[in-house]
Amino acid sequence: MGTDADLIKSDIRAYLDKYEQKELLRFVAVGSVDDGKSTLIGRLLHDTGMVYEDQLAAVKKASNLEGEEDEIDFSLLTDGLRAEREQGITIDVAYRYFATDKRKFIIADTPGHIQYTRNMVTGASTANVGLILIDARLGVLQQSRRHATIASLLGIPHLAVCVNKMDLTDFDQDGFNAIRDEFAEFAKDLSFKDVTFFPISALKGDNIVSNSPKTPWHDGPNILEYLENVPVAADYNLEDFRFPVQTTLRPNLNYRGFAGQISSGTIKVGDPIMTLPSGKTSTVEAIDLLGVPVQEAFCPQSVTIRLADEIDTSRGDMFVKPENTPNVQRITEAHLVWMSETALDTEKSYLLKHTTQTMRAEVEHIDWKLDMDTLEHVPAATLDLNDIGYVRISCTRALYTDPYAKNRATGAFILIDSATNNTVAAGMVGGQSSLLELEDLLKEARAGSALPPRTQVSTRERYDRLGQRGATVWLTGLPGSGRWALAYALERRLFDEGRTATVIVPTGEDLDGVLSAARAATDAGLIAICAFPSPSKADRDLVREKVGAERMFQVFVNTDPALCLERRPNAEHEGFEAPEDAAVEVSLDAGRLLAAVGEVLKGLSDAGQFDRPSH
Repeated sequence: MGTDADLIKSDIRAYLDKYEQKELLRFVAVGSVDDGKSTLIGRLLHDTGMVYEDQLAAVKKASNLEGEEDEIDFSLLTDGLRAEREQGITIDVAYRYFATDKRKFIIADTPGHIQYTRNMVTGASTANVGLILIDARLGVLQQSRRHATIASLLGIPHLAVCVNKMDLTDFDQDGFNAIRDEFAEFAKDLSFKDVTFFPISALKGDNIVSNSPKTPWHDGPNILEYLENVPVAADYNLEDFRFPVQTTLRPNLNYRGFAGQISSGTIKVGDPIMTLPSGKTSTVEAIDLLGVPVQEAFCPQSVTIRLADEIDTSRGDMFVKPENTPNVQRITEAHLVWMSETALDTEKSYLLKHTTQTMRAEVEHIDWKLDMDTLEHVPAATLDLNDIGYVRISCTRALYTDPYAKNRATGAFILIDSATNNTVAAGMVGGQSSLLELEDLLKEARAGSALPPRTQVSTRERYDRLGQRGATVWLTGLPGSGRWALAYALERRLFDEGRTATVIVPTGEDLDGVLSAARAATDAGLIAICAFPSPSKADRDLVREKVGAERMFQVFVNTDPALCLERRPNAEHEGFEAPEDAAVEVSLDAGRLLAAVGEVLKGLSDAGQFDRPSH
């Protein structure tokens, strides 16, 4: 039928029909900064005729402005942000599209800087092939290992290792072989189906769309040949039918269909079907694809499924086949790639989005995080930006998952910070397929929350809002020592300085009641100030036990006993046990109230009361 260019000129409709039938391959370009990812993609676009004349003219102009009179800077075809062009780097994920006679392609050009690794996760999450670039002069870097590890975790099946800038090493075969052997040794423990190596020069075009005479020792394909022929049809899971329901369509009384995208597997009219979590079964009465009835559909098509029976189903439910069910669990183990500058907080809950359902979830425990220098598993109390860890997550209701290695669609999820609505982590479900019987799975699906009721606001979140940690300031002293005057003066001073404090006023002589109020206020992140009489060490030990030793700040108001007796002659002054472990000791003789307030504030500050919690 002729080439694509001929068809575009002579018969655009025939070209569009042919284009529609072409197999789609998604690939992502990753690697360390300035390894030439954008240049490689620009070269692919240019040499396959996918650059418009005005784009090429603009790039030529920009290249000349940068002093490159004789060579086009192909990276400018993908580096669209002004900051990217000024710095000569990629910051955001740039998506580009091109096609050849054999396939159509979606390219994700991802950033190489460590601080933008989270953007790389976005581009790699749906890729069939990963192109990782390595500078022939620098060899395998830590960021190269990091990107390859993330690509493996994200389930990219095929990896093409492009040793770039070979023109700067005179196409040295020994140098190429050394990089190939080092990377192959590193990658043998990763989960790629295959790893292929290419000696290239993205700038000069060697081994990009045609084999280079400068590398006669390279007997493999060039990059374009590889991309056109790497097998990707087998990468789809066509065995396990999973259909997360996105919405219910009811245009009229005679039509009720469930719309969504088939995550994996195939479905035919007449097949038995089960909906989770109800466990109700029916058969497929009809399948509509783009409004046209079809007899069969498969992943990743978006279809509407109509059932023979009326089943109460809504968004977040999942259609499966009764003899082939996913894991149904409220507690799961998963790899997490942390994508937020705010560290993981195991005390707070996040929103977990999986397929078409969103729920509350908590990271119960971090088993380990990956040391990117050694690739060893090391203990961790939290995960910071770009960390990769293995965690245990509890959800408020059941997830319907498969191990990520088996099914990327149902094995993937994201965590969202409900306060900012930012995506903070990408997750990949670990473990094996469930061995539970169907009835046990359905019991889990219908069970209540796996999370015990508790606050969904963590200590660090309260600090971020209030600028302080919760504490109980316990004022101890003789009657007449000035405890109450100090309590209210301290409350005023804290308020004036932008803090949040309250004086706990007892309604009687019940210590337990005061402690309950103090603990509640402290849990809420407030500074609770208590001047309740606690003459004995046993009383103060009870305060420490109920409130928490690390949250109790004890102040001994050691005013002159004679002055105390003069002020409160009718009060009980005998039997008072002076504390030996007070954090601050002050004396409220005449005229020293403000000085005492200052000493207490300094003590609170020195104790880290206004410092942000680390974890």
